[in-house]
Amino acid sequence: MKKLYIMLSAAMLIVSCKKSTLELENPNQITSATYWKTENDVISSLAATYGLLRDVNGGFYGVRGVEQANGRGDDFVIRNDVQDLYQLSTFTNTTDNATASTLWNISYQAIMRANQILQNISKVPISADLQKRYIAEAKFLRGINYFILVINFGDVPIRLSVPQTTNDYFTAKSPEADVWKQVKQDFTDAAADLPVSYDAQWVGRATEGAALAYLGKADLYTKDWSAAETTLKQLTATPFSYQLMPNFGDNFIATKENNQESVFEIQLGDVGGTNPWSGENAGQALGVTTAQEFAPSEVGGWFEISPDDKLFNEFQKERTMGNDFDPRMYATLVWNYPGATFYNKPFSSYALVFGYKSLLKKYQNYNQTNEIAGSSGASDYTSSNNERALRYSDVLLMIAEAITMQGNVSAAYPFVQQIRTRAQLPPLQQGLTPDQMMAEIRHQRMIEFARENQRFYDLKRWGLLQQEITNSDKVGKQFFVPGKHDHYPIPQSELNSNPKITQNAGW
Repeated sequence: MKKLYIMLSAAMLIVSCKKSTLELENPNQITSATYWKTENDVISSLAATYGLLRDVNGGFYGVRGVEQANGRGDDFVIRNDVQDLYQLSTFTNTTDNATASTLWNISYQAIMRANQILQNISKVPISADLQKRYIAEAKFLRGINYFILVINFGDVPIRLSVPQTTNDYFTAKSPEADVWKQVKQDFTDAAADLPVSYDAQWVGRATEGAALAYLGKADLYTKDWSAAETTLKQLTATPFSYQLMPNFGDNFIATKENNQESVFEIQLGDVGGTNPWSGENAGQALGVTTAQEFAPSEVGGWFEISPDDKLFNEFQKERTMGNDFDPRMYATLVWNYPGATFYNKPFSSYALVFGYKSLLKKYQNYNQTNEIAGSSGASDYTSSNNERALRYSDVLLMIAEAITMQGNVSAAYPFVQQIRTRAQLPPLQQGLTPDQMMAEIRHQRMIEFARENQRFYDLKRWGLLQQEITNSDKVGKQFFVPGKHDHYPIPQSELNSNPKITQNAGW
């Protein structure tokens, strides 16, 4: 996948135009008529679509995406440095919030690019098998972007073709149920024709397992428990070979990327240009600044986000069989325990500016002395530590939840126990009721996936947003309005330009 990103600059949005007979064709300008000629054109277009998932301003797995996804939960807070982020974290945002609006725009840009591939791939002289695989890959990318849109905005326009006229851009919202239907269809189609794995040079591209995992996740979010169980259980058997990493912390360091637990991973590289904020041009770095933005000021960070004490305390609800803290706590947070160091400095060197007891460790390049030079020193502030978008531990806990919600609690034990065994926790007590098992699953998801763009959306689908945000020490919790803040507002810019669209309830 690193190779796929290197090809990113070659692929831009291709817009067709009708030339009059008096106009001459510019040989230096790429158009839809001149672009779709070779297999490399398709690969470059896919790379450009993948690249938006980690776009600096609006990619769900880029720095702003990670900040806004985690900052709204009951386990993190954002400081009042970047106004738009602080507003989202404290539920004081308005319809013109730039961070939420850019998430919308980037998601639709990715959908546009996927649709262009689907519309033009028949022009490219490649084998039928390759064409099917690339179509599946484009549908996966369209599906994941609609997944991002529906969990953040609810009802959104569904666009499955490239607009031919200006009026084609004006599309009304579809009900959330219809958007989920489209998400599931894209992932179903993708799973049918994607490979189980790739050669080493293409590691990180969407696979059959990734499509099935997201399909199962969509089933879970829409409470289709039986379908979720059936789909996700496929990932526990051949031809798939996913396993938990023995060491939980190995999932979040650059030297253990694309490991056996990774189902889908956002490929990053401290390569390319030297400006991580430059957008899609020659100066673009192919990593992200997330680690630098989250790092404390003592090591060159901007300390934009902090775990709160609710998360700190959740980790301590149960000790290991050796009477130690859960190893996931050591991998996720750093706090004042004997011998604690962070970026090769003692924990006592850091000021806890938020007033909470811990600092974020997960995904930070904490083995370096700072976050100024990036993870390889090739470009300022840029980390090449991949974002693990979906891990096998998520698959196991989703299976357990789907089974539990069907009332078959005993069948959920083996899947939860795999998570507990890695965490060195004692065997789960037998005879749990469905409510007790769900409480265990909710607890495990909170500490397993802290800072992984999951918590807010889990609470929303469980109907627990108001309860858990109220019962937290999160700054801004008093401004949360049930229903209204379950979703972002439709961006004001979209309302201004699209006469067919309406605002979400409460906004």
